[in-house]
Amino acid sequence: MVYQDTGHAGKLVARFISYAAALGLASILSGCGYNEFQRLDEQSKAAWSEVLNQYQRRADLVPNIVATVKGEAAFEQDTLTKVVEARAKATSMQVTPETLNNPEAFSKFQKAQGELGGALSRLLVVSEQYPNLKANQGFSDLRVQLEGTENRITVARNRYIQSVQDYNILARSFPSNLTASALGYQPKPTFAVANEAAITAPPTVDFEKK
Repeated sequence: MVYQDTGHAGKLVARFISYAAALGLASILSGCGYNEFQRLDEQSKAAWSEVLNQYQRRADLVPNIVATVKGEAAFEQDTLTKVVEARAKATSMQVTPETLNNPEAFSKFQKAQGELGGALSRLLVVSEQYPNLKANQGFSDLRVQLEGTENRITVARNRYIQSVQDYNILARSFPSNLTASALGYQPKPTFAVANEAAITAPPTVDFEKK
């Protein structure tokens, strides 16, 4: 009976030590920011996926917009060509999860999307000079969809910028920066402020040269 009690007590002690070790490990991981890194990493990936969804939504609208505008015989062909070329460039870029950790690739993708946004903005400005297009219900509907999509892109980008900012602050702050260094958690690239201003700026069109 004595040996059985000793064995039972030993198991209880071992179990207690195991629980204590698990709690200690959880406390260490929480204190060093490990769990927060995991949460913010998933949050930024989800925000990035939404950015891509909205960019794709815009790209899907372009063929219909171009087809409708082509019906206007006198429409500026250079403007249409730039839209088509910008869409082709933006959609040809391969975007992978690694893009979020590659500032150069991220910058190229951002630039391509900015060029498409700029080309579409100019097309809408130029279309104001064509009464037939302004009266075209199909074009009007596409324009509303495009403007709505641009708003969604802005919202999605802002959410991504905020989620990356939270992640990067954690990666650079003490003592979580020690965890980042040990586990290879690098700051993520985000949309540059200068480029954001260029993307959202209205295009300049000189109709006197038309």
